[in-house]
Amino acid sequence: MGIDLGLLMGKMNSSALGASEYAAVVNMNLFVALLCACIVIGHLLEESRWMNESITALIIGLCTGAIILLSTGGKHSHLFVFSEDLFFIYLLPPIIFNAGFQVKKKQFFRNFMTIVLFGAIGTVISFTIISFGAIKIFNRMNVGSLDLGDFLALGAIFSATDSVCTLQVLNQDETPLLYSLVFGEGVVNDATSVVIFNAVQHFDLTRITPSDAFHLIGNFFYLFVTSTGLGVGAGLLSAYVIKRLYFGRHSTDREVAIMILMAYLSYMLAELFYLSGILTVFFCGIVMSHYTWHNVTEKSRVTTKHAFATLSFISELFIFLYVGMDALDIEKWHFVQDSPGKSVGVSSILLGLVLVGRASFVFPLSLLSNLTKKNEREKITFKQQVLIWWAGLMRGAVSMALAYNQFTRSGHTQLRGNAIMITSTITVVLFSTMVFGLITKPLVRLLLPPSSRNVSRMASSEPISPKSFSVPLLGNERDPEAETGQTGSALGPSSLRVFLSRPSHKVHYYWRKFDDSFMRPVFGGRGFVPYIPGTPTEQSVHNLIPEEGSS
Repeated sequence: MGIDLGLLMGKMNSSALGASEYAAVVNMNLFVALLCACIVIGHLLEESRWMNESITALIIGLCTGAIILLSTGGKHSHLFVFSEDLFFIYLLPPIIFNAGFQVKKKQFFRNFMTIVLFGAIGTVISFTIISFGAIKIFNRMNVGSLDLGDFLALGAIFSATDSVCTLQVLNQDETPLLYSLVFGEGVVNDATSVVIFNAVQHFDLTRITPSDAFHLIGNFFYLFVTSTGLGVGAGLLSAYVIKRLYFGRHSTDREVAIMILMAYLSYMLAELFYLSGILTVFFCGIVMSHYTWHNVTEKSRVTTKHAFATLSFISELFIFLYVGMDALDIEKWHFVQDSPGKSVGVSSILLGLVLVGRASFVFPLSLLSNLTKKNEREKITFKQQVLIWWAGLMRGAVSMALAYNQFTRSGHTQLRGNAIMITSTITVVLFSTMVFGLITKPLVRLLLPPSSRNVSRMASSEPISPKSFSVPLLGNERDPEAETGQTGSALGPSSLRVFLSRPSHKVHYYWRKFDDSFMRPVFGGRGFVPYIPGTPTEQSVHNLIPEEGSS
């Protein structure tokens, strides 16, 4: 201890930092300043019908990368080296968790079968088309020494919808159906993509037997069920611990800390056991919003709601800002500078395959989904299908991270074919995010005018977020607590819709009976908040009694 303390005091007394330490401090200052600039510029462009903060951060990243590239004499274009661990372990979890924490649960579970249909079957269809097209076309173009596994990996990389981009371009308050379908698809097809990507890397692709196909299907269901179960279990455990111990009687900090740590622990456990961390932390967020969030004090509710949203917001800006800077990395483009036309051709073909692959399942599966729905209001219209197809075309940091995993070694590109795939992935990500992202908002306004969006929002009869915290999981249109003691209410449009959709109503009805009778008494939730004398909540209630009596 004495030696360590002496070294520490020596560092504190040092008048100057080392060269590498000083450079790291400078880079960190610049990056934080860029994040601040993204927030300020994004605020100024808040009312823009074209721009959003992800595109703003991407453009700022590109401009910054160009400046760094010029100032360093063409050596590098970013302040940090891209790391898959940084993305998957630190940046992605808060984004997906906050999406699950604030998602409109009733809208999500009402369309759950359609979401699974798009996310599982649709991803397989898109993967097949993209892989088959890449094999047929790229072999004739002589893009480099790529084998069958690389082509199949391209199918897995470009068939997955980027959930981070979806969060930025769609608003669940304005377009709840589109948001739940596109984002939900992005969450489910993560599990599908993980299974396909792992199969590409580990299976003998020269001879695939029918047993291998069944093995893949079994792996998907195992991954989906176990990942979802782990997330639900972590959420219920946090709710039970907080309800039984009620940390808020001493410190609200403990409540906030246990929620954050339990959510992050669920994600890391999923990664530890080779499950889908995105599925796990997403369902953990849903369960925490339904049970755990209601068990904490009022101060902790406000704190967690804004803390999760802030962490997600900063992580999203970080990702898009870095993607913009990394797109100009000179090492990757050095390998394709002698044949820029071929690189552009590969990028165009991949983009075309993404367009065709997505269209090949969105429209047929939407038709199939509509055949199972008797209520016309719940069917997906053709205009909505076009928006679902368009909004899911964007590829982002997830695609880049998977491409780095497949085509690089320790972040460096060694082969010409791999370099072409990396640069083509970057081109597709930039083009899809900026062009498709820019057009999404105007396209929503064109195909779904404000009047039709308002009707759709009224039909969902669910409060806009963040008030969606008070909506019961799989609940019906009205709050059971609010309806207590009320009889003879008029049969409104929402009640009529529930009456017409009797099977869904029965599922909701039995779930709510089970939730009210068993789940919420054990794990807490709305209407079952812990009541302990002397707590801040109990004191605030007693402080309100004289005021209510006097009024």
